[in-house]
This record gives sequence, structure tokens and C-alpha cells, in this order.
Amino acid sequence: MVLFPPLRGCPICCEVTHSPRGLQIFRRSAAGRGRVTIFGLDYPAPSNEAAPARWRTLALLAIAELLGMSLWFSGSAVVPALTKEWNLSAGTASWLTLSVQLGFVAGTFLSALLNLPDIISPRHLFTLTAIAAAIANGAFGLLAHDASIGIPLRFLTGLFLAGVYPPAMKILASWFRHGRGLALGVLVGALTLGKAAPYLVNGLGSQNWRHNVMFVSLLAVIGGLVVLLFVSDGPNALPAARFDWKQAGKVFTNRPLRLANLGYFGHMWELYAMWTWIPFMLRASLSLRQSDPSLAEVASFLVIGCGAAGCVVAGLIADRVGRTIVTSAAMAISGSCCLFIGLLFGANPVLLLIVAAIWGASVVADSAQFSACVTELGDPQYLGTALTMQTCLGFLLTVISIELIPRFVNWVGWRYAFVILAPGPLFGVIAMLRLRRLPEAAKIAHGRR
Repeated sequence: MVLFPPLRGCPICCEVTHSPRGLQIFRRSAAGRGRVTIFGLDYPAPSNEAAPARWRTLALLAIAELLGMSLWFSGSAVVPALTKEWNLSAGTASWLTLSVQLGFVAGTFLSALLNLPDIISPRHLFTLTAIAAAIANGAFGLLAHDASIGIPLRFLTGLFLAGVYPPAMKILASWFRHGRGLALGVLVGALTLGKAAPYLVNGLGSQNWRHNVMFVSLLAVIGGLVVLLFVSDGPNALPAARFDWKQAGKVFTNRPLRLANLGYFGHMWELYAMWTWIPFMLRASLSLRQSDPSLAEVASFLVIGCGAAGCVVAGLIADRVGRTIVTSAAMAISGSCCLFIGLLFGANPVLLLIVAAIWGASVVADSAQFSACVTELGDPQYLGTALTMQTCLGFLLTVISIELIPRFVNWVGWRYAFVILAPGPLFGVIAMLRLRRLPEAAKIAHGRR
């Protein structure tokens, strides 16, 4: 038996306690929070983060994110009706989604360049932009009578949604130093359900597409008000930063951050192209089987919505085994689905939906973990800018992959069209495994990488 002499901590900066796990020395910081040294090993000190307030905040933010991001595919979900009413070509119909992506890219670029999530309250930014996006989407439902009006209104919807997603991640980061992967996983899971919601509304709601679009716009207004009235910044929130336009470029100069972002870009190459076009593929496949058209809408909701469960499960695992492992595994699964889903086109609908559901769960499961990496590797004072710049560049990439899919459908059909997405997750896996080998990766998931 090895006997240790009594240890004492400095009465000013340390506190010595005994527990069933052994002697612990807590080193206090000015704020009362610090690190724990247990026989020479460093661990995070307990904090008031475990208070019920952070879980209430997570629940409220998840609800608000679901409601706010339901605007995203509100135009895409009604494409079948618009194609008949406006006599849309396939190319023009795709711009109802592409315009949202481009609007979001423009909004996130301006937000990152101006440091908006860091120099003004992210709560106020969320509320203002959610309501503005709802107004633009409502105008689409009320005023748009052809693509020349509808596409610019969809662009504005995407522009304002740039203030809904990144600020919500920053608010959560101020509440969760520990369990951040799970928290962001829940948030992205809610976002996923929100983006799937218009398909459910379209499948079960009114036969008049304008009523469905207006209903979704109302949901976004409610989401913005929830954040304004019931959500507050967390105990780890930092004071408003000073404007520094150079912060937007640090996603390239910080090597660990750059690799995390490269992994995210590979993930994004696949994600939105899948979300945009899998409903079209399901409609076409089920129509060959002469299925009820509403079944394709509900199936689209379920396939995309499976991603919510994937995000939560991935968050739980990532906080325990590491983010680089979880992101690599998720991209390996989703990349495999890119290669095989098309072979089931026109086949047994049950088998097709099972594989599509696996793809839907895995394709977005890793999304929150890339964001968590950014919050752990980036400058805490400018987390909002780093997150916004990451999403800006990732969504810019989605414009290319979304546009490529219908071209490949024309060339090779649905059986092979999604194969073009597979290089994205492969590239992402390589980037995340390289990140895992860096010494700085010890900052990720409290050392679990």
C-alpha cells in the first residue's frame, strides 16, 4: 500500500475535499469556476452549469429553432403545386431551393464580416431575423404568382435565416461547456425536424399551398418570440466583442479550425443536396408503384426527420468517445448510402424507405459535432463569427451540389444521380482523421478528440 501525506490547498485559491473517488483539490477562479486536479490529472471543476436552467434553455431553443427553420423548405415542399400553377421547368423549380441557399450565404457572410453575433445580443438577432424571414416567406405565400417574384422572396427568406441558426449555437455554447456535443446535437436535430416540417404540413394540411406557406410563417414568428421572451444568455457568456473584420478569416489561418471546417464542407456537399432531392426521388419512385402521392410527402418528412434522432445519438456518443470518430463514422455510413440508394429506385417501397431513413439519420448526425469543434478550437470571444463563417462557406458549397443532382438525373437517371455526392463525405473523413492526430485536438470534447 502506498501512503500519501496529507495535502493542503491554498485557502485563498484552493479547496480540498474528500469523496469516494479520492482526494480532490479545486482551484478557484475569480468567477468561482476552474479546474480540478486529482493526483496530478486535470479535470473541469464542477459548476452551476448542471442547474435545470440550462436544460430548460436547451428545450426552448430547440423548439424555437424547429419553428424558425421550418421556413427553409416551405417553397420546395409545394413545388408539385407550383409546377402546375406556374408551369415551372425542373431547372426553375430547383431555384426555389437554391435561392434560399444563396440568400443564407449572403446573410452569413455579412453577419460574419460585421461580427454581428458577437457585437449584439444573439437573442435579439435571432428574434429580429426570424420575424423578418417569416414576413418574407409570408409575402411569398400571399404575393408570389410566378417565379420572377417567388425566387427573390425565397432569397430574402434565406438571407434573414442567417440570423437564426448561428446565434442559437452561440447561446447554447454559453450554457454548455460540458455535454456541448449533446446540446448542439439536440439543436441541430430540432433544425432537421423544422426543415422536414413543411413536407408534413403539405402532406396533411390544406390543398391550397398558400395556406400551408402562411401557416409555416406563423410558426417562425412564434419561434422568434420564444427566444426573446423566455431564453437568456448562459453563465459562460462573454461581454460583447469589439468589431474586428479579421476574425472572419481565422477559419483559414488556424490549422485545427481549418481541418474541422474542411470536414464540415465535405459533410455539407452531401447534406443539402440529399435533403433537397430525396423527396423528388421518393415521389418518382413511389409513382412508379402507383402509390398515393401524399405518401411521398409523409415519407419525405420521416426520412429527413430521422436526422433528428441521428443528431441526438451522435451528440451523446461524441461527448464520450470523441467528435472526430463520430463524424468520420457518420460520413462513412452516409457516403455508402449515396452509392446504394439509387439501386432501389422503383424497387420495393419498404426497402427503399429503410435505406433512405438510414441515410436521413446519418447524413446530418455529424453536423452539430463540427460546430462543437469550432466552439472548442476557436477564439471564445468571437465564437459567433467563427460559427457564422463556417456555415457561410458550407452553404455556398451546397449550391453547387444541389445544382448538379438534376443534371445527373437527366444524364444517368435516379439510379446513379446521388453517386456524385459520395466524394464529399470521403473528403470529410480524411480531414477529421487528420485533425484527430494534431496535439490541438486535445481541446475537443475535453480531451476525447
